[in-house]
Amino acid sequence: MQIPFDNQYISLGDKFFTKITPQVVTHPSLIRFNEDLANTLGVSIVDSCEADVAAVFSGNTIPEGAEPIAMAYAGHQFGHFVPQLGDGRAVLLGDITARNGVSYGLQLKGSGQTSFSRNGDGRAALGPVLREYLVSEAMFKLNVPTTRALAAVTTGEEVARERLLPGAVITRVASSFVRVGTFEYFRARGDEQSIRKLADFVIQKNYPTLVDEKNPYVALLQVVVERQAALIAHWMQLGFIHGVMNTDNMSISGQTIDYGPCAFMDAYQHDKVFSSIDRHGRYAYSNQPSIGLWNLTRLAECFIPLFSTNTDEAVEIARDILSAFIDVYQQQWLFRMRCKCGFTAIEGVNENDDRELIESLFEILNENGADFTLFFYYLSHLNVIASKVDQQCRDLFVDPVKIDEWLARWRTRLTNEKLSDEKRQIAMQKVNPVYIPRNHQIEAAIRAAEDQDDFSVFHELHEVLNNPFELQQGKERFQSPPEANEEIKQTFCGT
Repeated sequence: MQIPFDNQYISLGDKFFTKITPQVVTHPSLIRFNEDLANTLGVSIVDSCEADVAAVFSGNTIPEGAEPIAMAYAGHQFGHFVPQLGDGRAVLLGDITARNGVSYGLQLKGSGQTSFSRNGDGRAALGPVLREYLVSEAMFKLNVPTTRALAAVTTGEEVARERLLPGAVITRVASSFVRVGTFEYFRARGDEQSIRKLADFVIQKNYPTLVDEKNPYVALLQVVVERQAALIAHWMQLGFIHGVMNTDNMSISGQTIDYGPCAFMDAYQHDKVFSSIDRHGRYAYSNQPSIGLWNLTRLAECFIPLFSTNTDEAVEIARDILSAFIDVYQQQWLFRMRCKCGFTAIEGVNENDDRELIESLFEILNENGADFTLFFYYLSHLNVIASKVDQQCRDLFVDPVKIDEWLARWRTRLTNEKLSDEKRQIAMQKVNPVYIPRNHQIEAAIRAAEDQDDFSVFHELHEVLNNPFELQQGKERFQSPPEANEEIKQTFCGT
């Protein structure tokens, strides 16, 4: 096996991590290996048998060039600061430089205890591993910046949760595993030198164009704010709920990270919550933008000493940067929602009118509990002139009168557009997916794997999600929302 390790994070020194060896498991078995991602990364398993691949991606065999470490970080968890968290069940095998010249981190999740495990076993159950593999790869295909899954293996061992469950390990890839909480770790210790050293590392590795800026640290916060605002706007456009937006779960690279109790909505609800540990709705769907800004404010607090020796001046710089979050988010949200509705920015059309029209739609969706994904998919097939096709949209609503009124307004707005129905529909269908990783389908894949050692349901769902914007013959059930007895009301983090 050839993995192009070019380890960089370990050069920061032992304040930033502890060296660790993944714990050996009894009988690793490969579930899936992501060959497309491997080709992008330059990872080759041509001369490796399946058992060898499973041994590497379970942590049993340390590949040549790897230098395994558990990264140190802190974090605000549900608003409460914890000064030391760290990789309690993850091991960074090392950094690799891909064929495109981009650097990525390669991390095992579920590979056993580390010095940051506290009282945890450091293991992962099979269900959360399958969920993360499916959702992270689906997010990539939906064009959302995200960590990705390179491999998943079973361990041949059980882990103790509410009951004994089969264990597994996922190998995930990200352009950075540095988090807001990584900076908080050193701020809590008053270690300004390490904050600066970490910021320099992030700039060199992830944002090299900022090196020549007048104050690269100011520029770094600006770009992170912009990327997070755009990322969350993208989530909102798809009905995605992260579930645990703690500061230790927010990547400095602007990628979605840590798929725990995440979920995509079926029936739309402004304040939808799935996470079993989010008892007060802190990370509800509608709260995600404000939480993103709250988390970035914690990052800005870490950067204050880097901005200026004058604290008041530094605070003002941070405030100015953070104030841009709302503008960027609103611009990104409106741009994406216009695309979903078939609107373009046209001279003479007030963007506030478009915003009001779209927001009124969300009120109707919320009142009726209409399926979020299906509605926009059906909308992408409607013509400027009403027809019998409208009935698909109407059937999603308890009170179809209100959506009839909205569709009339929508059609009036479309008269300003220059594209034909066909070309507009093609454009809309590029941003309105046919398939999302629906909770009940993920649960079906987990149940088949855990209860019957049957991974065929997982593989079929994965293949469907590989082309989320294309209608696939014979796969109609993957488009459908759950029946009442299939609905998943809670998702779990797996620790």
